[in-house]
Amino acid sequence: MNDLLSHDALGQAELIANGKTSPAELLEAVIARAEATNPALNFIAQPLFDRARHAATGSFSGPFAGVPFLVKDLHMHIAGERSGEGSRLWSDYRPTYSSTLYERFVAAGLNTFGKTTTPELGLTVTTESRATGLTRNPWNHAHSAGGSSGGAAVAVAAGVVPIAHASDGGGSIRCPASACGVFGLKPSRGRVPVGPRLTESWLGMTVNHAVSRTVRDSAALLDAVHGMEAGSRYTAPEPEGGFLNNVTREPGRLRIALMLEPLSGSPVDPDVLAATLDAAKLLESLGHQVEEAAPTLSNDELGAAMTAVVGACTAADIAARLHALGRDDAGDDIETIPQMWVHIGKQTTALQLIAANEAYQRAAIVMAEFQTTYDIILSPVFAQPPIELGRIDLSPPDLAEWTRTLLGYSPFTALANQTGQPAMSLPLSMSRSGLPIGVMATARYGDEALLFRLAGQIERAAPWAGKRPPLP
Repeated sequence: MNDLLSHDALGQAELIANGKTSPAELLEAVIARAEATNPALNFIAQPLFDRARHAATGSFSGPFAGVPFLVKDLHMHIAGERSGEGSRLWSDYRPTYSSTLYERFVAAGLNTFGKTTTPELGLTVTTESRATGLTRNPWNHAHSAGGSSGGAAVAVAAGVVPIAHASDGGGSIRCPASACGVFGLKPSRGRVPVGPRLTESWLGMTVNHAVSRTVRDSAALLDAVHGMEAGSRYTAPEPEGGFLNNVTREPGRLRIALMLEPLSGSPVDPDVLAATLDAAKLLESLGHQVEEAAPTLSNDELGAAMTAVVGACTAADIAARLHALGRDDAGDDIETIPQMWVHIGKQTTALQLIAANEAYQRAAIVMAEFQTTYDIILSPVFAQPPIELGRIDLSPPDLAEWTRTLLGYSPFTALANQTGQPAMSLPLSMSRSGLPIGVMATARYGDEALLFRLAGQIERAAPWAGKRPPLP
């Protein structure tokens, strides 16, 4: 790998600041790496190379001044550039405004040279779509890269960029981070802007941040972009001393609840179970207190709530797009599962949405009370190692089988979205078949600082940044 690309994002910014490279030279190295790896892996949805090359001739400021970057092609708008949303229905959509978060990325010095692949409207935990094709796991091309931020995680795992934008409405940062063997932190509800035309999405379940090679890059980016936006109705509490400063602080002796079984009771693969137990042993060796424990919550209630919210929001999104196009029906321009969600959404009542919101509030209260005893909940990310491509794409031949497979594969991550808590996937293990397995740590609402302290401690004790899949 080009030596410039072996550095993390803060390291690349330092090279630029010290005159050891330039934004233009670094960008060309990154584009060359992307062009070498994308044909096999398919992680770029929209190349923006010329735009980035023009920007590289100018000046940059901020903690990542001049560092090349990728944003996810889902609700992340750049004025005048196509926003495909992983869907043929949005194939010609070019917004006239930029997302608030994108503007904060620019202010942080990041130079966006492309948009990464996502499934249609982010509606599954793999990155496969009719619009952009199959995004492949760099460790085994027959397997899923996770989703819905799969393109971002592949780009980081493949050594193209050290950090990339990602978003998470039910696990979509942590799932691809786990599948591709990189670090991924989902922030607290309200931590990062989603505007300018909205201040929350999916009743606050959806949040934005990144997947990265190192913990410090993730923390520094969150320092740069977090905070209230115009019209915010709530925001997560400010960290003491900033997020980056917490990466090198010791977390102290933590009380950790080891949650080995999901609320659904779905079985957990032996390799995943072993990875989670190994992580527990590592934490014990670092001085933390670990014991099996789990909050008491209703899987049926939370499942019904998520069905109501995702269905109603998907139906509303597609209805708005059809209205803008002057059409009455999406036809074959949306896939089978989005069609199912539209049908569900149209049948969802206002009372069901209110009940869903109340269920989320009750779950948040239960989790807050549970975490008066435990600082961290340690669990798997997925219940299985990365699944084969085609098993949970959005156009299944058998809907019942698709549902069983999806719920059995990813039963852990949505809870943190429903309660608004921060959670992270740590790339600590590999399956016996040579696929990455992430382990998840969930903290109290608003306490990303503790997650960064713990992640920094673990990264120092069990470094993962040098682990790479076999790539050209």
